[in-house]
Amino acid sequence: MPGIDKLPIEDALEDSPQTRSLLGVFEEDAAAISSYSQQLYQAMQRIYDAQNELSAATHLTSRLLKEYDNQRFPLGGDDEVMSATLQQFSKMIDEISSCHAILSTHLADAMMFPITQFKERDLKEILTLKEVFQIASSNHDMAMNRYSRLSKRRDIEKVRLEVMEDVYTARKKQHQTMLYYFSALNTLQYKKKISLLEPLLGYIQAQSSFFKLGSENLTAHWEEFLTNIGTSVQNVRREMDSDVESMQQSIEDLKGACDPLYLPDPDPARIPINRNLSRKSGYLNCRNKTGLVSSSWERHFYFTQGGNLMSQARGEVAGGLVLDIDNCSVMAVDCEDRRYCFQITAFDGKKSAILQAESRKDCEEWIATINNISKQIYLSENPEETAARVNQSALDAVTPSPSFQQRHESLRPAAKSRPKASHISSSDSASLSTLSLDSLVAPDTPIQFDIISPVSEEYVGQAKLPGQTGRTNPFGESGDGKPEETEDSILQQLYMVRFLGSMEVRSGESADVIYETMRHILAARAIHNVFRMTESHLLVTCDCLKLIDPQTQVTRLRFPLSSVVLCASHQENKRLLGFVLQCSGRRAEGRPVSVCYVFESNDEGEKICDSVGLAKQIAFHSDMDRRATVKQKELDKEKERQQEEISKQKQIEKDLEEQSRLIAASSRPNQAGGEAQVLVLSNSQSEDSDTGEEGKKKGESEA
Repeated sequence: MPGIDKLPIEDALEDSPQTRSLLGVFEEDAAAISSYSQQLYQAMQRIYDAQNELSAATHLTSRLLKEYDNQRFPLGGDDEVMSATLQQFSKMIDEISSCHAILSTHLADAMMFPITQFKERDLKEILTLKEVFQIASSNHDMAMNRYSRLSKRRDIEKVRLEVMEDVYTARKKQHQTMLYYFSALNTLQYKKKISLLEPLLGYIQAQSSFFKLGSENLTAHWEEFLTNIGTSVQNVRREMDSDVESMQQSIEDLKGACDPLYLPDPDPARIPINRNLSRKSGYLNCRNKTGLVSSSWERHFYFTQGGNLMSQARGEVAGGLVLDIDNCSVMAVDCEDRRYCFQITAFDGKKSAILQAESRKDCEEWIATINNISKQIYLSENPEETAARVNQSALDAVTPSPSFQQRHESLRPAAKSRPKASHISSSDSASLSTLSLDSLVAPDTPIQFDIISPVSEEYVGQAKLPGQTGRTNPFGESGDGKPEETEDSILQQLYMVRFLGSMEVRSGESADVIYETMRHILAARAIHNVFRMTESHLLVTCDCLKLIDPQTQVTRLRFPLSSVVLCASHQENKRLLGFVLQCSGRRAEGRPVSVCYVFESNDEGEKICDSVGLAKQIAFHSDMDRRATVKQKELDKEKERQQEEISKQKQIEKDLEEQSRLIAASSRPNQAGGEAQVLVLSNSQSEDSDTGEEGKKKGESEA
């Protein structure tokens, strides 16, 4: 029969505020039906009482008419006509009284019995089930409250098993009670029609039979109408019987299928985690700060609506906005007193929430769902298929950025023994997970959550020169007069980033050190309630990375590109990125000191890693070109020096020949009559002659 509203018994286990609100509507409807049925019962009782009174009155009238002859009137005489007339009237009224008695019987069977049965059996059953349901719901809430307060530090297995058993029993009792309660309320939607139609049908049929006893003046229209009403009542009864049978079968199926779901922390092997959801709802505990160091937890029903996270208390009609989760960041956090906690931070970093799920499966599904919504997957035509494709791509992708790893591994010289950044794929993650995380990040390493002021900040990785005072002016310029970087850099890319923190690390060879540093910094921020982040412009050039104040354009930090040994983005939250810098001139325990810096970007972190990789590639090629140019210049200088040596040698040989010729000429007889011939030699010739004479004398002495 169309128009029958039903409670979805499949949603009884979820017990969401929407289901409770719908249940409240059905309960209000049941209360209205009960009130209206009570009034209708009283009206029909008056009809029945009036009919009984009428039947008794007509019978009394007939009896009085029969006793008319026995009456002795002082002024009246024997009137046989009157007596005969009254006797005839007595017979007629007797027949009418008999008809009224039959009508009373018909009214009792066809009118009063259905509405009395509906009032005494069906409505009382609803009331009883409501009380049982309220008790079961209260017991379940108390059991969940005990389960939520289980201590993380003092995990006593006996207490935990006892609490989990209480939750299982309470949840099972509440679910089964809700199933029968929902079934009774759904059946009530049929029964209220029957309870209204059957008494009226019985009343009209009784009256019709009553009138037919005395007259056959009822029209065919009335008979057809009554026949149609009777047929409709029978159809409703048959549909009700079929629906009751179907609900009973559904109850049996749900009782068997939902048994594993009664446990608050089900086994993920039996119930797999769905990471492709674009919407989710369920109860979560929210942490609220009640003081500087104290906090309280409240349990509400949370659900996603588009790009918003909504919450709704059990007594509320509609949900309220908690966070805008478009472009937000979400991650699991460690809380001192609770398990399965995760933190959601809005895109602007000004608002966050720490929530606790019931189980590890629920926690991971919430994180995956919010990550999918943060990527705006819910706007696609098929969100689940898109989420599955994106998650599969993330699993198949390599970490860190291939632009930073693959490009430079092939470009690095083979002679250098520089440690290579490990190229981690999804197949290697299992083996790396077995490594000790203490080998990457020291557990007691201090974390810096903010950027030091530019007037006191030293350039990272740059050692002071001898005699350098390190003085800086208020504009962030150095006093040595040298420019920080070339203005005609080939690559200059600017990104908006927010500084999350930095800490010293032990190794810079694997991307795991960046992931572990992110986990340490985010966990420390959550524990110490540090939510403020310094926003800066990250300028990527071929010489360095610079953090610039967006308002004053003052350089806050400068990282030489040669000191960046590793760069990677987060595997799940792509807006988180970090890079490891190797500080020159600083060593600890015989190894270079490395510092990992973690940032949150408005863009994808992998894009920034690609820019850093491209900058290092350009810098590498520029360095190779510079070295080739320097080598070529050295070769040219060597050639010029050789040419000069050859020219000088030729000049010496020429001078020696000239000197030999002059010596030969001076040894001839004097043809000018004994006058001495004077030979004037140049300085070079004199030196050469002296050298020749010394060599000659030396040769003679040796001989």
